[in-house]
Amino acid sequence: MKKLAIAGVAGLGLLLAACNHTSSDRIVSGALVGGAAGAGIGQLVGGNTGATLAGAAIGAGTGAAVAAASEPRYCTTYDEYGRRYDYRC
Repeated sequence: MKKLAIAGVAGLGLLLAACNHTSSDRIVSGALVGGAAGAGIGQLVGGNTGATLAGAAIGAGTGAAVAAASEPRYCTTYDEYGRRYDYRC
């Protein structure tokens, strides 16, 4: 049962992590969702306050890092008149 709950919390966190558009919003929401998921997993695994806090800290750091790494990238090109065009790569 614990494994199913852990998988559910982790899956929910992954679904909610990419809901924002700006870089700072993505990082903050990734940290919040990761921290909540980490706290839930820490409580399920450890069953005490220390495990919950450690899980929240690890989850928040991981969520922020994943959100920052998954930011959409843009490429730039110029036409013959020097106009700049940005597009997703």
